[in-house]
Amino acid sequence: MREPLWRTRREAFFYLLPVAVTLALQVGGMVFDSTPATFAGCVDGVVTFGMAGLLVVRKWYPVLLVVATIGLCSAYLLLEWLGRGDWNPDFKATDPWMPVSTPVYVYNAMVYAGAVLGPVLVALLIGLVVRPWNTSAELLLGSVLLLVLPALIGLYARAHRRLVQALTDRAERAEREQHLLAEQARADERVRLAEEMHDVVTHRVSLMVLHAGALAVTGPDDRTRTAAEGLRSAGCEALNELRELVGVLRNETSDDRQPREATDEPTAVPDLSTLVAESESVGVPVDLVLDGNPALTSPTVGRTAYRVVQESLTNIRKHAPGAPTRVHVRYSGDRVRLTVRNDPATRSVDSGLSRTGSGAGLAGLRQRVELVGGTLTAGPRPGGGFEVDAVLPAYVPAGGEAGR
Repeated sequence: MREPLWRTRREAFFYLLPVAVTLALQVGGMVFDSTPATFAGCVDGVVTFGMAGLLVVRKWYPVLLVVATIGLCSAYLLLEWLGRGDWNPDFKATDPWMPVSTPVYVYNAMVYAGAVLGPVLVALLIGLVVRPWNTSAELLLGSVLLLVLPALIGLYARAHRRLVQALTDRAERAEREQHLLAEQARADERVRLAEEMHDVVTHRVSLMVLHAGALAVTGPDDRTRTAAEGLRSAGCEALNELRELVGVLRNETSDDRQPREATDEPTAVPDLSTLVAESESVGVPVDLVLDGNPALTSPTVGRTAYRVVQESLTNIRKHAPGAPTRVHVRYSGDRVRLTVRNDPATRSVDSGLSRTGSGAGLAGLRQRVELVGGTLTAGPRPGGGFEVDAVLPAYVPAGGEAGR
């Protein structure tokens, strides 16, 4: 794709200014020229006007246009040597035999034609115009002003453009490096928090599990021992979840990053029917629909899916009691999608219950989903009710980073 000739009105003005100046010089030269018109002079005028008009696209064809200028200068030399009659242009020996637009094409070639090709073409053009085999001081001075000076200005402009581009690239590289350093700082902070969480929380929960296990053995009655065993099981489950969460936070690598094969082991997603039964026991009818094979879903994703459904049903019980609810879980090859959708409430909301909680359940749930590389959207439905839609990757290694 070609670079545009100009992007702003200011650039257009300075880009087209040489075209206007060249045309004005050509017209002025023709008006004040007192020599009789010849066929060669008319052809030269047409060609010169054409070369001046081509200045509009000089940025797109720098090599082609300077080569065309070299061809015209060569043609002027041949006509001056070999032309007879009307075909002899009869130029002055002290004048540079070149089109009026040549200085602009020289500058353009030095800027856009390449670091080697541009100077080579310009040097060849200067050699044709200076005519070292039959030159003069006046011709040399005119060539310096009309060709060498534009070439030097073009060389400076090219060096300046390269310097600006190098500074721009350096600034962009520094910005990228700063962004990477910030990302690294955030990653280090995540590791620090994960280690602190592991050292503090795991220690306390482990003590709770040990005490509960001891109470389950030495309890005075069956009821106490049963409650202690339930507490011990809940503590073990909390430790497993904490281990997986800390593993994700620490961005550790796992030796086994391949999805596990489908086996007869229990599904990685905890049993959602328990949550459905809990909601139905308090008068919230729930329709649970499971599609696909959950066997390839990793434990981390399974627990996150469980928390999505758990939090959604909890919010429904608080804010839409009695609302018919549908939980749809779809397992595919690379992702798991959960949709929890409820209708408007059929009973009055318990104000005491609805005011409980921190009010940040969905925000925390969204962060948990994003932590494993998923997305979560939640909002009211057009016809009433509410919908939570979560899309999770099917596999995230325990102790590995979710592919975000």
